[in-house]
This record gives sequence, structure tokens and C-alpha cells, in this order.
Amino acid sequence: MSSVVFKSNIGALCARRYPLILSQPSKILLSAKIRSFSRISANQLSNNCSRVNVNSFTRLHSPALPLAQKFYSSSSAPYTIKNIRNVGIIAHVDHGKTTMVDALLKQAGLLSNSANSKDTLVMDSNELEKERGMTILSKVTSFMYKDHRINIVDTPGHADFGGEVERILSMVDGVVLVTDATEGPMAQTKFVLTKALQYNLCPIVVLNKIDRETSRPDEVDSELLELFMALDASDKQMDYPLLYASAKQGWSTDSLESANQLIKNPPSTPHMEPLLNKIIDFVPHPMKGNPDFNPESNQFKMLVTQIEPNSYLGRCYLGRIESGKIKVGDPIKSLTPPIEEAVSTPPVSEVGRVTKIMLRRGLEVEEIEQAIAGDIVLLSGLKTASINYTICSNDVTEPLPFVPIDPPTVSMSFGVNDSPLAGKEGSMLTSTVIRDRLLREAETNIALQIVQSGSSDSFEVRGRGELQLSILIETMRREGFELSVSPPRVLLRKDPDDPHGKKIQEPIEEAVIDVDSDMAGVVIEKLTKRKAEMKKYLDVADKARLIFHIPTRGLLGYQSELKNDTRGTGALTHSFLSYEEYKGPIEKARKGSLVATGSVGACTTYALNLIEPRGKLFIKPGDVVYPGMIVGEYNKDQGDLEVNPTKAKQLTNIRTVHKDERAQLTPVQQWTLEEAISYVNPGEKIEVTPTKIRLRKQELDPTRRKQLSRRSSSDLEYLQ
Repeated sequence: MSSVVFKSNIGALCARRYPLILSQPSKILLSAKIRSFSRISANQLSNNCSRVNVNSFTRLHSPALPLAQKFYSSSSAPYTIKNIRNVGIIAHVDHGKTTMVDALLKQAGLLSNSANSKDTLVMDSNELEKERGMTILSKVTSFMYKDHRINIVDTPGHADFGGEVERILSMVDGVVLVTDATEGPMAQTKFVLTKALQYNLCPIVVLNKIDRETSRPDEVDSELLELFMALDASDKQMDYPLLYASAKQGWSTDSLESANQLIKNPPSTPHMEPLLNKIIDFVPHPMKGNPDFNPESNQFKMLVTQIEPNSYLGRCYLGRIESGKIKVGDPIKSLTPPIEEAVSTPPVSEVGRVTKIMLRRGLEVEEIEQAIAGDIVLLSGLKTASINYTICSNDVTEPLPFVPIDPPTVSMSFGVNDSPLAGKEGSMLTSTVIRDRLLREAETNIALQIVQSGSSDSFEVRGRGELQLSILIETMRREGFELSVSPPRVLLRKDPDDPHGKKIQEPIEEAVIDVDSDMAGVVIEKLTKRKAEMKKYLDVADKARLIFHIPTRGLLGYQSELKNDTRGTGALTHSFLSYEEYKGPIEKARKGSLVATGSVGACTTYALNLIEPRGKLFIKPGDVVYPGMIVGEYNKDQGDLEVNPTKAKQLTNIRTVHKDERAQLTPVQQWTLEEAISYVNPGEKIEVTPTKIRLRKQELDPTRRKQLSRRSSSDLEYLQ
């Protein structure tokens, strides 16, 4: 065999993974690009290629095993710690994570296999998750398969909920990266994979929705390989197993030939064994490769990653046990995470005893008497511990380390509803109630930050994006709160490398837009005005994929504009990229507003018929309005126009032979919360109540409003 010249570690990886390819009697020059060759050749040679298989661990019944090496289920059958697998499901939004978990639970016999069964997307148990068809909160479940207990963590796919992904990765030993076989890797795919690689996790790649006619598995595989290389993945991480699946039909396979056969003849029962077998073989058990993991230690330690309230038990703390064992009744305490490195001994937050130990099995919560290191459990018995706290035995003095999550990039002000209609539709009205609710939310959602603003009646809430904050507002609205919410603002910061502190930085995001090819021009034009820089233009199936680097400020309010420009066919996804130098002011393209004047009252058809030629109306006859409320959009870009929508027709005793003209008003589309957040400009507010969403001016008095309009506002006012 001729000598082989390797130009990179990637070439060496190919030599290990595809030895038959390199055994040909010819000299091959392997460059970094060789990892992006089509996997068609690899699939054809898969029967001859060598594979490294991890030995499966069988069930052990020996009573001589130490207690720390056993896991006791409800059936009191002992399992070694090597029979536990902790794995997270990560993907871009709508690539099929939750459907994949459904298929795994059906394979384990915990969900019905009937086609008419309502057991679909069972992990999306939140009311808003069911309505929107998206995962908002990370959730944990477990099931038994081949004498192994597999703990599955379902994570959100939207960039705004990236904090849920970041904190949950500390509990798992491997991840399943689900990618749409048609769309390929998207913005959030890059984000979640980056975080997984930072935790030194080795992913299993699953190309989902392979049964679609538009699927392109070989091209998507090449794109994934290029993404791994761009993220500086190690050779071990790049040597990932590849599976093909249709989570909706409930099957998976490790070869493209088998996938084509299953597409033609889909199985009537779940066929997820290839993925489950790969999880058992590929994902390491908690002890493997973790020098800090000590199941034999007498010191119990667990890092809190999630808090679940319980009306009977109080707070239940979810986390993975890092060392030792725990039984019901054992004394425990909580250690606060160190705020500064100078703090040698962290203060003890609370001391108590374990009242319950629980684990999730399928859709049920099961109580157990004891748990060991490596397991993901729920504990109760403490009242004040929070996320990133360490729950431990009394002899422990040092808390567990944790990886801080990325900082928030967007903020909004939540305040008391001070409109003339305040208190008529909600029950939670005061600033004290709003503050307590926001603080409770910040305890369980560490991606949010609550800051007291200059006014005692408003609070600044900082988060990852508009969607994350709108979910919080919608949740509070359904709980009976009335709020006055400001438009979202981007958080700027001073350059930490600038000794003089004069350079300003702003968050930059990677935006991926899929549109029809004939509409790409208008999208590029609009985003260029918003300081975006186009990085790639790709043809994906019958769509054009545009990849931009754009300031977060440029994306605020663009979702609705994209919907109008592409007639509802454009799809926008984005994720945080980095902080860069401030790009300068961005001109707002929105026109002026029609602002109500006069008095509080119901608007009339007569008045609206006179106002409608001036612009687009947001209200209909009979709606109650008040001075300062925004009732429409002005046709001209010449500032705001004050109108009186409550004006009634004057009645007289003079008879006339002319009949009144019948007014025909254009139907009004009700605001959604996301649309309202995208629409409002600085100097305006959103009035949110359990039944209505109204737009209004921040200052209701017209004289005072004109005085404030003379003052120019700048984004530089919102430095962190």
C-alpha cells in the first residue's frame, strides 16, 4: 500500500474511521476538507468499516456489590451505576426533539402506540407550550431499556430559551443532536452544539424527517461536518454516530439503505431500537471519564439545576447527584454559590432533612427511598435553596462549581397599569404584587434578571429576546395581572478591553432567513438598512437561505415586517453570536400613530368612518378608548395625528330627504402580544390585561407629550 500523507488531525480521523478507503493502492492527500465528502461512500462501506463499540453493561444481581454501586428502583432490583445513561435531546426549533422523545417513550411501552392516541408531544405539558407547539421549559423523564435506566432531558429549541439548554447540559453525559434532513443545521443548531462541545460532550447525530421527499441526507451530513470543524470539535467529537429517523412514524436506523426501505414500508409498531442501542453503547455512564465523580464518597453533593413547586411538599429540587448517596430522612444543607473568588467559605443558606426523593418514569413521578451518585432525582426538604445552589451533607464545606450562562441582551420595563381603565379587567394590580411575581420567576429562570428601575412602580426585566419576555408577560396576564410594558431595548456595554471605557459594544446575532428566491432581494435591502452584513447565500431545496450577522437592535420589530414582505412565507431564526463595536443608529421605518383625544368612552361608527381615510384602524365600534391611546397607524410619515374616535353625530330636528350613508369599516385584526411588542416605538407602551392588549403613549397628557418629543433619545442611554 502506498504511503498516506496527512495534513491534519482530521485526516488521521478518516484513517481510523474508514480504513478500507485508505487501503487502495494509490497515494491520497487528505486535507481538512476530506471530512466533508459525501457519506454515500461510507454508507456503502459500512459493513466493512471498523467501528469502536462500547461494551454493553448487563444486569447484575450480586449482593456483594457495595451500596454506592447499586440503584434501587420501585421493584427493589439492584442495578449498577454503570447501567445509568443521562442524555439530552438538543436541536433547532421544530426539528422534532419532543416528537423524538414521544417515540422513545412508546418504544419503552410508556405511551400508547395507537394512531388515535392523544399521547403526542407529552413533554410539552405547559399550556403555552401546547398552544404554540414549542418547548419552553426543559423537562426530564426516564425509562428502562435492556436493563439500563435512560434519563432523557428534552430541551427548548428557540434561541431565546438558550438558558434552559445551558444549565441542563451539566446534568447529562451525552447528547442526541436532532437535525432536520431537509433544512439542515440552523442558527440554534450551531448554538446548542457549541454549548455541548464546551461541556466536552460527544453527540449522537440523528437526521430526522428523513421520510420527506425534500430530504437531502448526504448534503446535510456534509454541512454538519463543516459545522463541527468550524466549532473546533475534537477528533472524538467529530467521530459521531449517524442515524436516520422519522420520529413521527416512530422508527430509526443506522443506514440510509434501511431508511429507504422503512420509508416504503413503515413499521406498525415503534422501531427506535437502533437509537436506544446507540445511546447505551455510545453515551458513557456517569463514572466514565469523570475524575471528580465519586460514588463511594460519604459526602452527598448535588447541584440544583431546576426548581419545581409542589403544593404539598413545597420546593422540589432537580439535579444530578455528583457524589455519595442520599436516603429519606438524611440531614442536608444548602450552600450558596460563591459570588466572588475571595470568598473562601460560602455561607450556609439552610439546614433541613430529606422528606422525599423522587424520579420521573415516563409521565409519572415515582418515590424512591434512596438514590446514588449519577442519578437525576427530585429532592424536597429545603425551602430557600435556588438554582446553582449545592445541596449536600452537613460535613461538606465547598459548593460544586457551575458554568455561568450567557448574559441577557434585551430588556423591557414592567410597571403598574396607570391608564384610565386600570383595575377593571385584572386582579393583580399593585407594584408589590408585580415585584414578588417577577422575583419568583427569576429564581427558577436564571436567564432572566430583575433590576429596580428609577421609578418605584416599574421594574426592568432583562432576558435573551423578545419571545422569552413575551412568554413571561403572557403567563402573568393569564394569572390576572395588569401590566404596562415598554418596548424592548438592547443592552449595550462598554468594551472590557478598552482602558479608557469609551468604546461601546452591542450584541450581534446570526440570523438565518429562508425565503422564496424572488423575495430575497427585498429581504437583503431591508436588513442592510438595519446594519446587517450578509455572510452566505445558499439554495436549499426550493428556498433561498440568507445568513446575516446583524445587531440585535436590527431584529427588533423585523419579524412582522418580514411576514408582510414575504406574504407569510419567510422564516427567521437567530441566535446570539458575540459582542462587537456599536454599529451606529438605525432609522425606524414605522409611520406615525393615530392617537385618541377627547374623553374616555366607547368609540362610534360615525367617528371611525371619518378617521379611517387617515390610516389603518386598530379598534372597532364599541371599544372603550381614552386620551393617549393609540387607535391606528397614520398614513403619512409626519409624526402623530390626534383624533377623536368617540365623537357622535349631532342630532337635529331638521328633516331631510337624504338618507344617511351606511358606514362600511375595514375589519380589524386583534393584536397578539408578539405583534404588539414588535410594533411599538420608544415613547409608547403596551397595556396588558387578562382580556385586552392596548397600545398607548407613555405620556397620556398631550401637552406633556409634545414637550418630551423635543428631546432626542439614543440607544446609548441603555448601557449596562
